[in-house]
Amino acid sequence: MSKNTILRPHAEQAYAKELKHLQKIDERPRPTNWKLSPWAVVTYLLGGKLEDGTEIEPKYFGNRRLIEVAVATLATDRALLLVGIPGTAKTWVSEHLAAAISADSTLLIQGTAGMNEDALRYGWNYARLLSEGPSEKALVPSPVMNAMKDGKLTRIEELTRIPSDVQDSLITVLSEKILPIPELGMEVQAAKGFNVIATANNRDKGVNELSSALRRRFNTVLLPLPATFEEEVNIVKVRVEKIGKSLDLPTDKAPVEEIKRLVTIFRELRSGKTEDGRTKLKSPSSTLSTAEAISVINSGQALATHFGDGILKAHDLAAGITGAIIKNPVQDKTAWNEYLETVAKNRKGWKDLYESCKKIL
Repeated sequence: MSKNTILRPHAEQAYAKELKHLQKIDERPRPTNWKLSPWAVVTYLLGGKLEDGTEIEPKYFGNRRLIEVAVATLATDRALLLVGIPGTAKTWVSEHLAAAISADSTLLIQGTAGMNEDALRYGWNYARLLSEGPSEKALVPSPVMNAMKDGKLTRIEELTRIPSDVQDSLITVLSEKILPIPELGMEVQAAKGFNVIATANNRDKGVNELSSALRRRFNTVLLPLPATFEEEVNIVKVRVEKIGKSLDLPTDKAPVEEIKRLVTIFRELRSGKTEDGRTKLKSPSSTLSTAEAISVINSGQALATHFGDGILKAHDLAAGITGAIIKNPVQDKTAWNEYLETVAKNRKGWKDLYESCKKIL
């Protein structure tokens, strides 16, 4: 399949040129089996201009020290746990860390409530197991096992969604760096370069708390929401343009003014007050993250492209905004309606947005 026909290439595919160039010029010490030095990994994630004039595109906008701590953690024997509310780029950061360090972001386990130990340890090819009995050929390795053998990073998404007893099967892997296979009387020992990047949502309800024994094996880095209005607008703008290219949506005219209005709404509802601090607001149950803002703009772009004149307008945004805010049909609808009547209705230049949202509400 052509790279241009893939909806979402892996990070190591999408940014292959940057990674190759960084490998070429990177003369700093690299941990065993790392494709780049820690400095080059941070440069890849945060972007910037290299000494030879090459521009590296930023993948993450935020506190540099957080990324440095994350990378330094992975260079030790401690695993990394990225924590934050939904939409704070946990998955995005973990993917790019794996791409930069191991040139392979595909060793991924998606945590679910119904997951069993096989997904973290290993499974069996039951047809072969029945015909030949337990053997290495009948073994189906997990991404964790493959990462241990090859000295790569493995990613575990939504660690706190995994049942507690399954979580604890990681303890031996993280502390002893071995994966026992008692059925074969053998074990897999981790090669240098192996480590784990896990992500966890600290706002979701009904999650399984990590045991203290497992938590001690991780170094936790909290990824916050963007600190400033300008930073969040820039993140949404950059990501909308990037995603728009893969979806064949127009990217030559970034809807900056609409992005600013959307980010303003999200930030005010998240904080429970208007920008000037004069009006208190009810906050909805939804997270209203930067990722959701990106999704709303992309949805609006699609509506404008396929059912309008191609220019994003208020009525293209209205449905997406309402859907992002109203998760609880009673509580959230009340909060959103109050915002429209007390803030949006009286804000200069927002009449079109107010009327479009009221029609849907």
